[in-house]
Amino acid sequence: MILIKAGNFWDGRSDQPSGYREILVENGIISAVDCEVDCSKSIQIIDLTGYTVMPGFIDCHQHLTLRPSMFGQFWRYAPAYKTICGVDALRHNLMNGFTTVRDCGDMDLHGYTVRELSQAVKTGMITGPEIVVSGHMISSRGGHMDVTSSLPADSIPFENCLADGPDEIRRVVREEINRGCDWVKYAGSGGFTSPSDDPSQVTFTQEEMDTIIGTAKDFLRPVAVHAIGPDAIRRSLKAGVRSIEHGSLITRELLSTMERDKVFLVPTQVAAIRSMKIAKDPNSSTQVPRHIIEKFSKYQDDLIEGTHAIAESKVNIAFGTDMGIISYAMNPAEEFYEMVKNGIQTLRALKSATSVAAELLKREDLGVLAPSRSADIIAMAGNPFTDIRATENITFVMKKGVIYKK
Repeated sequence: MILIKAGNFWDGRSDQPSGYREILVENGIISAVDCEVDCSKSIQIIDLTGYTVMPGFIDCHQHLTLRPSMFGQFWRYAPAYKTICGVDALRHNLMNGFTTVRDCGDMDLHGYTVRELSQAVKTGMITGPEIVVSGHMISSRGGHMDVTSSLPADSIPFENCLADGPDEIRRVVREEINRGCDWVKYAGSGGFTSPSDDPSQVTFTQEEMDTIIGTAKDFLRPVAVHAIGPDAIRRSLKAGVRSIEHGSLITRELLSTMERDKVFLVPTQVAAIRSMKIAKDPNSSTQVPRHIIEKFSKYQDDLIEGTHAIAESKVNIAFGTDMGIISYAMNPAEEFYEMVKNGIQTLRALKSATSVAAELLKREDLGVLAPSRSADIIAMAGNPFTDIRATENITFVMKKGVIYKK
């Protein structure tokens, strides 16, 4: 049993912190939260009276087995290297207060490295946040996750996430689920980082998207879609997707549809807005491929308008960074600052990584500090409600009742 004395307590869903609270943890579960917890048993006391205490962060969009150095060279890297990348990413996440991560696309082109990482975390072989597995990002040939364009035209490569037409799509979706994915993820549009497609392109037909989502629902799996341009978003919403990933060029009309249908948006604004500014800065020391600079230049005005529309909407925003596309040298919590800088209210940003993220993932045990919830608890020296960058300095991390950083 552990008793945490929290100086400034926020439960993950209230409009503001509630001041001093005591949190009793038993066997990895929160058993009581009150101004004073009555506990006569022998316990360990953790004094966090000088800190803000809140639920562990949830990142709903990462690529644990990806690094920016892999762009255009996926076939050069063995699964063993990608596993090492994943172990490193998991440690980095946990030490920065992220106790749950949804991986949105395994970059092992043939195997299922993220599933194996998830099992290793569950059994205690490695240390890291809980992983929600989305398997590979299912893509049409020529779509966003078709990396065979990096090989000579006379090669005969095999990439197990590629599918065209309803019959092949059903087979691939079922195979991903059979291999242990909790979610199904597909690429509905092109992207900014991929060399051979465009963010406005729609890479699956309506029938194909209907097949992806219908098959996933038959197997009781929710679906996330990489969709940047309006047409891909519109088609995905019609098919019944649960979350739109990125949505960088989204319109106000589509945001209204998402609000009505209770579809979640994971905006990944560091990957979109900050990366655009870096790519277009002639004084930047970051080396950005020419095709990325050209696409950011082409869509600059639409990206800015989409950011304003998201901030002014009432759509359910869930936190996501696109780490992997972004270097793991960055603290994932920098996404909070980017969201607030782009007009999203501080409370909305904090809820996006706690109670709203848990709602997206359909996890009633996560995202809120309350009795019967998982004891995923973090603390920071500052107050994020007055300085959002306090989230970048996590001093205490507990996951499922186990202390990993103190």
